[in-house]
Amino acid sequence: MTTRIVLCYPVEEKHVRQIAEAMPGAEIVDAGQERVAEALFAADIFCGHAKVPVDWDDVIRQGRLRWIQSSAAGMDHCLVPSVIDSDVAVTSASGVLADQVAEHTIALITAWTRSLPVFFRAQQKKEFIRRPTRDLTRSTVGIVGLGGWGRRFAELLVPFQTKTYAVDLFPVDPPATVEALWPAERFMDLLPISDFLVLAVPLNDTTRSMINAAVLEKMKPPAVLVNMARGPLVVHDDLVAALRRGELAGAVMDVTEPEPLPPGSPLWEMPNVIITPHVGGQAAWRIDKMTDLFCRNLRRWQSGLPLINYLVDKRLGFPIRGGGYPLWGEAGDI
Repeated sequence: MTTRIVLCYPVEEKHVRQIAEAMPGAEIVDAGQERVAEALFAADIFCGHAKVPVDWDDVIRQGRLRWIQSSAAGMDHCLVPSVIDSDVAVTSASGVLADQVAEHTIALITAWTRSLPVFFRAQQKKEFIRRPTRDLTRSTVGIVGLGGWGRRFAELLVPFQTKTYAVDLFPVDPPATVEALWPAERFMDLLPISDFLVLAVPLNDTTRSMINAAVLEKMKPPAVLVNMARGPLVVHDDLVAALRRGELAGAVMDVTEPEPLPPGSPLWEMPNVIITPHVGGQAAWRIDKMTDLFCRNLRRWQSGLPLINYLVDKRLGFPIRGGGYPLWGEAGDI
């Protein structure tokens, strides 16, 4: 039977041709968001990110799907219990979008420290008034989750001469760009020392609502919360309350809970908050790199080689560093 590959990410004809060359003879279906929910029932391999409701339980019961290659680093869009408990292989796009997410994180933090929203509003009023700013340079940054883009972000911090600390569920291979890499159990130790607390973890049962009132109370009083990962990591009402009480200096976020953030959320009107609409992973070459990853994995799949970014434990929602499978940037050309 011909292998059927279903795609659900914004490919162009050149990407479809590239995929066809990587697996000759395969039937390739560019389903898009409009047809993906139905097309998945007849898929052997799926590459993409379905943003529409998918009956994953029924797809798994069909017994045809063998591999999911996510086009996103976050895996909560497909890692429902039936997928987790199945034999379907799952690989993520962790690290593929690290450059642009790390760049966007720097942009939001420096926009906050240099009070750019304040000055943009003043420009619209034709006001030339000097107002206070803060510094990222020589500050202390805590990174929660040192995966692909967390490590890239730590590299970009080096010219700012920050003291950077990180925690991770698998604290292996600490890079020279951090002062220390601690196990996840030491997360609370980051709170009183971090001027900027950066969330870079996946959304799962352990991390959901991890930033709540109890955690916010223990953060350094003038600290800034930075969420570039997933909105539900943060309890919305607890964040609003902490900002109103002055327990936090501010917050910058590319993700919110819920998403889109409703017009009635107080976060929109807070002068010490910067929000962007989940665009941290955007880049002109994003689809090219995603297709490169998929094609490399297609060749590895056919050759019986370990897949890049393979989820050894699907419950975690991310590939494990040192887990026996190559991560993006570590594997060879095949």
